[in-house]
Amino acid sequence: MNSQDLIDFEKEIHDTYEQGKIKSPIHLSGGNEEQIIEIFKEIKKEDWVFSTWRSHYHALLKSGNADWLRKEILENRSIHTNSKKYKIFTSAIVGGILPIALGIALAIKRKKSGERVWCFVGDMTAKTGIFHECTKYAGGHKLPITFVIEDNGIGVYTPTKEVWKDGKADIRGYKYERVYPHYGIGKWVDF
Repeated sequence: MNSQDLIDFEKEIHDTYEQGKIKSPIHLSGGNEEQIIEIFKEIKKEDWVFSTWRSHYHALLKSGNADWLRKEILENRSIHTNSKKYKIFTSAIVGGILPIALGIALAIKRKKSGERVWCFVGDMTAKTGIFHECTKYAGGHKLPITFVIEDNGIGVYTPTKEVWKDGKADIRGYKYERVYPHYGIGKWVDF
């Protein structure tokens, strides 16, 4: 698929929605065709793709099947398009795909299957705690997962920088040795 194929598909969905033939919410893509096509050159058929509610381009590029995706959208699954066959999973919940993608990456590592996970998030999601927890865990455990931040500078209708400000917090810390166990009043036992 090329840029124009992606643009034409979204225009078709736009027109179909405008005609009232799609009853559920849709989130259209646009303006990121070249960038996403470049990334998808690295994604193999056996890899998994996890995406947000703005997933049409991901689903088209992963599946190569516009007819399947069109049917999903017409059946009101635009923002939660999932397919075991094409190995794509999307969610309308902000950050909802992150721990699921992480779990699949952990399973892939344990199975040593050679697959990879690609997890796409928006710039606002990339500022959340769940994103940082998942990326830290993935890096620390060397999981086969790539996180892709699709940055359009806006979360819903608000500029991302207005919300998060990118300032520096006053963070302090210290180290100590714990006296009591995690729970209760038990005693430390050496084995």
